[in-house]
Amino acid sequence: MTARSAVPAGRAVRVRVPATSANLGPGFDSLGLALSVYDEVVVRVRPEPGATVTVEGVGAGEVATDDSNLVVRAVRRGLEHAGVEQPGLELHAVNAIAHGRGMGSSAAAIVAGLMAARGLLEGVVDLDASTLLTLATEMEGHPDNVAPALFGGLTIAWMTAEGPAVKRLLVHRGVSPVVFVPTSTLSTKLARSLQPASVPHEDAAFNVSRSALLVAALIQSPELLLAATEDRLHQSYRASAMPETDALIGLLRQHGLAAVVSGAGPSLLVLGSDPSQRLTAADLVERHAQSDWRALMLAVDLGGATVVPHSALEADPA
Repeated sequence: MTARSAVPAGRAVRVRVPATSANLGPGFDSLGLALSVYDEVVVRVRPEPGATVTVEGVGAGEVATDDSNLVVRAVRRGLEHAGVEQPGLELHAVNAIAHGRGMGSSAAAIVAGLMAARGLLEGVVDLDASTLLTLATEMEGHPDNVAPALFGGLTIAWMTAEGPAVKRLLVHRGVSPVVFVPTSTLSTKLARSLQPASVPHEDAAFNVSRSALLVAALIQSPELLLAATEDRLHQSYRASAMPETDALIGLLRQHGLAAVVSGAGPSLLVLGSDPSQRLTAADLVERHAQSDWRALMLAVDLGGATVVPHSALEADPA
């Protein structure tokens, strides 16, 4: 594709992207939930080539601050797809999503970059929702985190011959999430390496039933969340890499709380059927955890990633 004219220098966008929790117990690589913790990024086009990145909050002093930064790479992937010349970029990120803890930080970075590209291209090329999902899935490797980051709410994501697809659902207002975040981290690659290439037929059938039940519990019947979050496909295989997470999940479930590994872990997610269950969970973790865990009392994010386009940002740069 022949490159179109460059995005004008000085054009800027502001993007906000929610954290996500994938799998939710039995919904391995398919179910995801957007949560009310956010990374915010401002991307501005500059005359000079290359990219500069400044970061506040999570990842400050740790993440790349040049063209290798994941958000920058995602911006450039979106511009490349649109056939637009690559400009110089200035990026400022204010991050709140924990890294390496199963809250979708890499998916948030990818979605932030692609949404920024969409905003920078306003009036030039339209990157529609389907294109964003496809590009994000290509970069992330699977759609279960990028889908809720893009669209908010509860998402069911799957792959077709044409690429990724998604169905977004509204969550019952009684569902009350709390995420417990440890000081330790765990790479998704390591977590996936612990799973077997195949599982018994009865375990697969078990998870099919629980995944279907989980969708019903989240959108209609929160009282079924404990049974609906049972899993036999991935959590037990990964337990050796996060023993304290596994122990706390067992303890919380013994007390009737729908506790699961958040994404690849080691954070854990409790899906309360009412707000009081979050307080019960927090008390149990505080009394029984062997290390420091931070409790995040969250809401389900309903809007997904949002972008303030250059025209609006120029009118109100604050």
